Amino acid sequence: MSAPGAAAALDAPRIARPSSARRWRRRYGLASFGAFIIAAWVVVAALAPLIAPYPPAAVDVTARLRPPSAQHWLGTDSLGRDVFTRLIFGARISLFTGIAVVLVSAVLGTLVGAIAAYAGGRAEELLMRMTDLVLCFPPIILAMAIAAALGIGTLNTIIAMLVVWWPKFARLARSLVLVQRSQEYVEAAVVMGLSPGRIVLRHIIPNAVGPLVVLVTLDVGNAIITFAGLSFLGLGVVPPTPEWGSMVSEGRELIEQWWVATFPGLAILSIVLGFNFLGDGIRDWLDPRSRRR
Repeated sequence: MSAPGAAAALDAPRIARPSSARRWRRRYGLASFGAFIIAAWVVVAALAPLIAPYPPAAVDVTARLRPPSAQHWLGTDSLGRDVFTRLIFGARISLFTGIAVVLVSAVLGTLVGAIAAYAGGRAEELLMRMTDLVLCFPPIILAMAIAAALGIGTLNTIIAMLVVWWPKFARLARSLVLVQRSQEYVEAAVVMGLSPGRIVLRHIIPNAVGPLVVLVTLDVGNAIITFAGLSFLGLGVVPPTPEWGSMVSEGRELIEQWWVATFPGLAILSIVLGFNFLGDGIRDWLDPRSRRR
């Protein structure tokens, strides 16, 4: 082979190899896009009073069911309320409830699962059978039953979701703690005389937190969908409070006035996709096999 041909052959693999920027985009591009969507909605929710052109509960029957226009960017609903305004204020409730339910459930479920795995014996049996009891019921059905029993209201709906949301974190935390319990650093902590509570909270849980963070990120979208579904069924917020699920419910029979239900539905879709993209990215980042690719 001639010298130029040999040089070209040596350069070929280097040319075919993707650049570091390209690898980063392929690996974390969707995660960055998801983080951008979430950050955008957080900013919109925080600045809702400054961004919204109208009060969220302002009724104007003379402007009812108007299509999107320069005056009402996303149209108006059956009471003449501005859909764009209600969409912005609805982000506050949807984001708050989704994040609050998942964070509180994660803390509660992680503690239950960690205590069960580390204590063992009857304590583990009792805690895990209680967890299995909640898991026997479909989450949305059990949440509907609890919300209906407690009554309509945002706080009652959050309580209903908390009751059905923690077991998945307890199950995951138990499996992670069982793996960590046999590690040498735990045995060293026991030899040093540290209390079981300190070992679980200061040593075991921090070393098992990676999969829990991924589940938390992915689960916020599910919590937002569930809360929107309960509001769609009339078990969520109290009217006229703006919330995406209730807005979709208000427009479900307005076929010709498609904008009443379409834009809140797209808002739910966007925020759920954002959390899913971010969760997938965090999972890839925490996976050492993925980083070596």
